[in-house]
Formats: sequence, structure tokens, C-alpha cells
Amino acid sequence: MVSSRPLTREEHQRIYAAIAEVERATAADLDLVVVRVSDRYALYPLVWAAVTAFAATLIVVLLRPAISARVALVFQFAILIAATLIFDLMPIRLALVPRRVKRAHARQLAHREFAAQYARGGPPRKRILLFASLGEHYVEIIADHETYAAAAPGVWEKMVDDFVSAVGAGRLADGILTAIEASGALLRTRHPA
Repeated sequence: MVSSRPLTREEHQRIYAAIAEVERATAADLDLVVVRVSDRYALYPLVWAAVTAFAATLIVVLLRPAISARVALVFQFAILIAATLIFDLMPIRLALVPRRVKRAHARQLAHREFAAQYARGGPPRKRILLFASLGEHYVEIIADHETYAAAAPGVWEKMVDDFVSAVGAGRLADGILTAIEASGALLRTRHPA
């Protein structure tokens, strides 16, 4: 599980210093993106609230068949409003979203961020992006084609596994620093300054 605790100022400084050191020592860029969630998932609370309101109203009507349509409708709207407000709280909202949807949204955001970083102008450089989405418990390391192909077999899997295990243990900053260190070692040998 990824820690939802934000990074401290000291952790930020250590991370930025490590990235700056890698970029000074190599002819490549190392980017880091950490987001709380990869999407708002705004539709899920509303859909689940509607299902909850419909089911609750159905149960009330079955238990009390003499209830008027007007009272049933008011009850249904009250449940809909209350459930929407409750389901819209972020931890609950994320729990309502299927895991494959969360992973797909986090992966899409990671690749959009890599493309945005890659397209920010200037001469094309070799690039690695370290991406973590806290709400989706998702991490990914993305590299340009040449850098990816230059690494020995198993290097990327080990980097991701180390990143995931550190972050999964609740040590987000340590996981990021471990990934920066491993990326730096790879970039120093493949793309020295």
C-alpha cells in the first residue's frame, strides 16, 4: 500500500538534490511526478448513490406496501443526496472504483506526463520518468526507447520492484530515492555527461 502521507520539506529537498545530481552527472533528464490521485472518478459516487437510493426505496416499499408514492420519492431523493455526499469522500470514492479502472487511469496519466515532459521543448534528451499515484497505489518507471533498450535484461523490473516494495512499506521518500539512485546508475553508464 502506498503511503498517503505527503512528503516533508526535508524529503522534498533530498529528492530534488538527488535528481539534480543525476542530471548534472548525465546527458539525460530524470523527472518525478507524484500525484494524490490520477482522476476524480466523479461518476462513481453518483452511480453508487443512485443504486443505493433505489435499493433502499425498494426495501422500504416491500416492507411497507401502503407507503405513498410521494413519500417513497422523497425518501429516495433524501437517500440519493446523503449517499452522494458520503460516497464523494475521497477514500470511499476510491474504494468504489474497480481496481482495473484505477490502474488504467494511473497508467494513462503516467504516460501523458511522460509525453508532456518529453515535449517541453529544447533539444531531445534521454529521459526517465518516475511516477507514483498515491490513491491508486500505483508506481511506474518510464524511459525513452533508447534508454530502455540500453539497459540489461531485468534492470527495469528490479528498479520497479525495489520502488514498489519501498513505497509499499510506507516509505515513499525512500522508494523515490532508491528509484532515483538506480536510474542515475543506469544513466551514468549509458548516457554520461
